[in-house]
Amino acid sequence: MPDTSAHTLGNSHYATTADGRKLHYMENGSGPVTVVFESGMGMSRSAWGLVQPLVAAHTRAVVYDRAGSGRSTPDPASRTLARMADDLECLLSRLGDGPFILVGHSWGGPVIRTAAARRPSILRGLVLIDPTDEHCGEYFTEDSVKHFAKMNTLLPLLAGSGLYRLIGARPGRVLPADVYREQRREDFTRRAAKTMVAEGAAFLEDLRGLRNDPNQLDGIDIAVISGTLITRMEQKFRPALHEAHCKSAASFARGRLIEARKSGHMIMYTEPQLIADEIVRMLPAAH
Repeated sequence: MPDTSAHTLGNSHYATTADGRKLHYMENGSGPVTVVFESGMGMSRSAWGLVQPLVAAHTRAVVYDRAGSGRSTPDPASRTLARMADDLECLLSRLGDGPFILVGHSWGGPVIRTAAARRPSILRGLVLIDPTDEHCGEYFTEDSVKHFAKMNTLLPLLAGSGLYRLIGARPGRVLPADVYREQRREDFTRRAAKTMVAEGAAFLEDLRGLRNDPNQLDGIDIAVISGTLITRMEQKFRPALHEAHCKSAASFARGRLIEARKSGHMIMYTEPQLIADEIVRMLPAAH
């Protein structure tokens, strides 16, 4: 009889940070390279429910919850980009010596870039999924600054009323049933909203920092997967972000751009195989 108790994302474990916080992660598969997935702002490990199993068929694949998300302990310190990269480094140390492929969606892109610049020798590659990009001027407009400030006020209220779950959980319906249940339960609570606000507090400052002092990523294989599907809501922002992705991919010594033509921002929901193919391409067996 098959084991019906097995979770889509594998087995749960915890890594302990230097200050005693617990970072929850789940791993599946085995192989010479460990792939670690970094979610976007306000999202837990569950965001990777379609991609991680595809990668786990080829090698070890790990998803985790940043501090305050999913089952990980909240962080009393400021959630700066550097602090998030510290936690990622803690997880990597717990997982072994590597080599690693780091995969980051949205704000997870700058997180993995920051960690990669610190320890490039343990990396085989980076895959940036529609990443937040400092070359996109739309983030720094007055309207955007006002929007971010407004959302920091609204999110806790929406979470308290249940509207955050009602609206936010809809895209995740494409996920495997067990992953989706956990995403609905964990990702749209007051606690999750508080974590997202904490991560967003230093967002623009950190993004300006990357613009003024770019990560040094020479020698690292980097794939930038950019969503090119333009919806009515993104008629101005999406082309600007795609242009930034093109600029970034060209600026990396070993960078390349892949267009996700059926996708906007949530490429891991709409084109999971495209992401998995780019990761597998970086594995030793693919060469």
